[in-house]
Amino acid sequence: MNTIATRLQDIKNELGAKTRLLVVSKYRSIDDIEAVYAAGQRAFAENRVQALLERYDALPKDIEWHLIGHLQTNKVKYIVPFVKLIHSADSLKLLQEIDKQAAKINKVQDVLLQVFVAREDTKFGLAPDEVNSLLASYDFQQLRHIRVVGLMAMASNTPDQQQISHEFTIVADLFKELKQGLMKQNDAFKELSIGMSSDYPIAVACGSTMVRVGSKVFEG
Repeated sequence: MNTIATRLQDIKNELGAKTRLLVVSKYRSIDDIEAVYAAGQRAFAENRVQALLERYDALPKDIEWHLIGHLQTNKVKYIVPFVKLIHSADSLKLLQEIDKQAAKINKVQDVLLQVFVAREDTKFGLAPDEVNSLLASYDFQQLRHIRVVGLMAMASNTPDQQQISHEFTIVADLFKELKQGLMKQNDAFKELSIGMSSDYPIAVACGSTMVRVGSKVFEG
């Protein structure tokens, strides 16, 4: 029987023990999200701040919320009080604002640096070499209320699996390089958020620790 619970379990079986499932709830109704919650899922992801706020207000408070979409600095203050992980930190300016807002409530906010590897101008993120220079910069070293716990990336929207694998490999190699270098002393640096409904098996093969899946959970 193809229920939400069986679809969730099937995906988790595919992922294995090393990769965590985030259910992307964008554009879904509260009832739809509640059905996935009732099936045992607790980690959800949204790509827009307004939708995230609405869902946070309407749904159980033991849900772990992740923001995966582009984040504007003027929206940071609304989500820092409750969001578990911001996947889309893509500039020093944004990191400084997250740090500022987290400091106000004495919180250390976990973030991922978004890396740009896709062949699409519509995607956001830092180039791989920019990640290194940002993490090594004096301004970054002054931030006390953020914790960079890994990297996030989106592959090109293409049926070419070799291209997707190539892009994910670039991010995975950067992740390993940072773990052995600039982030060697940071035990929390362990998340590689790559893979969505259309390409998560490739992401898992490349070492993803977290995949962002929506349609395959809600629709099968």
